[in-house]
Amino acid sequence: MFNIIGAIFSGLFIGILARFFYPGAVSMGWVATILLGIGGSLAAGLVTSRGQRDFSRAGCLASILGAMALIFLGRTFGIGG
Repeated sequence: MFNIIGAIFSGLFIGILARFFYPGAVSMGWVATILLGIGGSLAAGLVTSRGQRDFSRAGCLASILGAMALIFLGRTFGIGG
C-alpha cells in the first residue's frame, strides 16, 4: 500500500520537474503528470539496468531525463495532444 502511495508522490514530483525543465509549454493534468513521472522512472530504469534481470528504480535525475524523453516521443509521434 505504501509503495503505491510512494510511487504516486514520486511520480508527481518527477513529472512536475520534467515538465518544468522541458523547453516549451507542456500542458497536461495531474494524473497525466503522475503517469509521466512513473513512466519516466521506468524508462530510465530500463536504460540503466544494462541488461540485468534485476530491475531497480533509477535515480532522480535519470527519471527526470526519462520523463523528458517521453514528452519528446509523445510530441514527435503526436500522442497526447
